[in-house]
Amino acid sequence: MERDEYYRMAELEAAMWWYRALHAHLAADLAGLRLPAGARLLDAGCGTGGLLRYLNDALPGLAPEGVEFDPEAAALARQKSGRPVVVGSVNALPYAPASFDAIVSADVLCHAGVQPGQAWAEWLRCLKPGGWLLLNLPAYGWMASAHDRHVHNARRYTASGAKAEALAAGFAPVRAGYWNSLLFPLMLLHRLTSGTKQSSDVQAYPPWLDASLFAVTALERRLHGMNIRLPFGGSVWLLAQKPS
Repeated sequence: MERDEYYRMAELEAAMWWYRALHAHLAADLAGLRLPAGARLLDAGCGTGGLLRYLNDALPGLAPEGVEFDPEAAALARQKSGRPVVVGSVNALPYAPASFDAIVSADVLCHAGVQPGQAWAEWLRCLKPGGWLLLNLPAYGWMASAHDRHVHNARRYTASGAKAEALAAGFAPVRAGYWNSLLFPLMLLHRLTSGTKQSSDVQAYPPWLDASLFAVTALERRLHGMNIRLPFGGSVWLLAQKPS
């Protein structure tokens, strides 16, 4: 990932509506799993630590930790979250088999440096039998943006494509769908009018606009909790279980 984008993410991930919505969405899905107290949770590809810190605060009964390929980002994540973070790759996780009750990974499988087959196999290996994998992935190849270029994303997903990969890797059951659906028309308009020429999608927004966008995602999160979901969106979510 480009250095400037790392620093931009580290500065804005606690405040920008997109990251706040992503963190809240993943935390809600993890809370719904009703993991036992003290359950070991890995943030695989934790970046600069925003999600790890959020999970530590929002799910106090769990024991989250992180792994991050970039040493500088890992150091930032360790400082920001106060949680253990090791340097390592999702292609070859530095953990023993059956180490974790759950693994969460946000926008990592899409990176150019990740080998999908190896990452799926490593997630399966490191989960305990019956353990859960929760992924967030960017949707639709034709929605690629400047941010994809800056963070070296090589692929985007559909819900059906991500589900097929999880099943082929040995996970079952697997559920997948889309979120950030209510704002998707605005996202699409933005892509059509700016293409990949904009400097970055990671930026500070005027407070009123940031609050408005986050409020829409909060409404969608409530609908998601009621199993009311739309068949499209800016991101793909996937929840899979390692067979017992």
